[in-house]
Amino acid sequence: MSTTPTPAPKKASEPKVDLDSTRERMLRLGLLHAADQLEPRLTEAVKDGASPHRMLDRLLDEELTWREERRIRTGLKLSGLPPGQTLGSFDFGFQPAVDRSQIETLGTCSWIRERYNLLLQGPPGVGKTHLAVALGVRAIENGFSMGFFRLEELLAAMKRDAEIAPSRLRRRKYVNVALLIIDEVGFEPMTRQEASLLFRLVSYRYGRGSILITTNKGIRDWPEVLAGDEVLATAILDRLLHKCHVLDIKGRSYRLRELERSAAPSRR
Repeated sequence: MSTTPTPAPKKASEPKVDLDSTRERMLRLGLLHAADQLEPRLTEAVKDGASPHRMLDRLLDEELTWREERRIRTGLKLSGLPPGQTLGSFDFGFQPAVDRSQIETLGTCSWIRERYNLLLQGPPGVGKTHLAVALGVRAIENGFSMGFFRLEELLAAMKRDAEIAPSRLRRRKYVNVALLIIDEVGFEPMTRQEASLLFRLVSYRYGRGSILITTNKGIRDWPEVLAGDEVLATAILDRLLHKCHVLDIKGRSYRLRELERSAAPSRR
């Protein structure tokens, strides 16, 4: 008597992955870049025979990298920093008075972490603003909030806010950032009101956040900048210099060098 062979059980098919549903949940979790890269990374993993764990690791690494790049871009945009000035583009060879190792140490931003201030002083054109901007970029890269103001812009903002209660001033960028850069102090003397507003700002930020100032004046010349008021100048400097790095930059002007270069062909 013949028996009918029992058919082999069908191999259970793997459940189909609903990429749209997965992508939607990733978007709800805020994984924007990972959601966008999900399908190509899955296709690549299948092609290469990569394990699910390896594929997931790569996807999350890309998400973290994308978030960090977006954070830096946003920080630079909100900071007010002029573009294109970094420590990498600073010509240390032309300006030997600037200690490269000291600047690189400042570039680690430990002084901002410890709420120190930084004073860059020297004649026009020696690279003070370039260094200030470059250190501002480093601050953002290291996770600190920062704001860049030329002195006239800062004074205009503080005048508009002169009657605002101190509790509301905390929302202002020049008050609440971890690093405040004030560029070009000393080119024009301040009025009594402007000097008083600067004193209010320095007093409020004292021990709360760092200030970086570029100036063409030495410390002994600050009274003439601050409306000729030695008492007010002493009060500001007392707070500013209590925990402060002071760099005195002496050297040739970058701008004059460029002028000399452009004029050289015409003399031949």
